[in-house]
Amino acid sequence: MAELNSSPQKTSGAHKRKKMNTRVDLTAMVDLAFLLITFFILTTTLSKPKAMDLVMPDKGGEDGLPVPQSRSFTICLGKNNQLMWYLGELKNPIIAPTVTGFNKDGIRKALFETSKMVHDKTGKSMIVLVKPSDHSVYNNLVNVLDELEITKTPSYAIVDIDGHDTDALKEKGVY
Repeated sequence: MAELNSSPQKTSGAHKRKKMNTRVDLTAMVDLAFLLITFFILTTTLSKPKAMDLVMPDKGGEDGLPVPQSRSFTICLGKNNQLMWYLGELKNPIIAPTVTGFNKDGIRKALFETSKMVHDKTGKSMIVLVKPSDHSVYNNLVNVLDELEITKTPSYAIVDIDGHDTDALKEKGVY
């Protein structure tokens, strides 16, 4: 620990004074620091990544069953944080294409109302097709997946957008 060295040092001049040298042993302090570091490393909980499970279909052929138009809800992502949705086929929609945003009165309300309508008519759940365009951003896709999770939509898929949907987005001014 701390010790004093009492050996006199020579000074010039008439006065002879004794100077004491102090030397502090920091070994115990270093040991304590390493023990504290070890304690905090071992007791810290690291943040766990928050991720949503997403199951994507195989890249195989078109072996899947056709989706009935009465249950297919399509969401086309456009530019400026806007999207277009419709129920059925674009050529002959059950609900006409509508442009909306990502707020609670936008896509969430459309998902709730349309899901209830489809369930009342068919007795089955709605199937949602999400089609991101070239002008949409990744955040919009994540927002749609969050809305699907909030509305507890059991069946949805992310598919490539086709030319008809791109034309419809251009007509609505969101492409």
